Amino acid sequence: MSGLFRVRLRFDLDDETLTLSLLNSGKSPMALYELRTYTLYVGRMGEATKLYSEIGFPALDKGGHAKKLVGYFQSDVGTINQLVHLWKFDDDADRRRHWKGVFGDQEFMKFAVQFRPIVMSQEVKLLLAAPWGPHP
Repeated sequence: MSGLFRVRLRFDLDDETLTLSLLNSGKSPMALYELRTYTLYVGRMGEATKLYSEIGFPALDKGGHAKKLVGYFQSDVGTINQLVHLWKFDDDADRRRHWKGVFGDQEFMKFAVQFRPIVMSQEVKLLLAAPWGPHP
């Protein structure tokens, strides 16, 4: 079966938390990417940019939470009122630890309570790297 990409899934239940481990055929953990898309209310992008620039990102950076961040992006065509960010984690347990730390950070939460009212919807996708090409 040459050319096929094989992934094994392992589920562990620890302290009532289901953890997903992604293993390649060599049984080593695979990186897990999280793509977050925030659709903002129309006309609120300027406010979102200001909040992230002045409060949100500085809080992430100061708290040591930005090290897993691949990048932030703003849509330019299509649905133009969206903020997209991509994160890279070692595995699902790493992802859960990261977000627990972020949402436990008081400085970041000062940003979040101001940012949430301008978000119309949020979509989160977990992605695996394809078995070809470059990966961040």
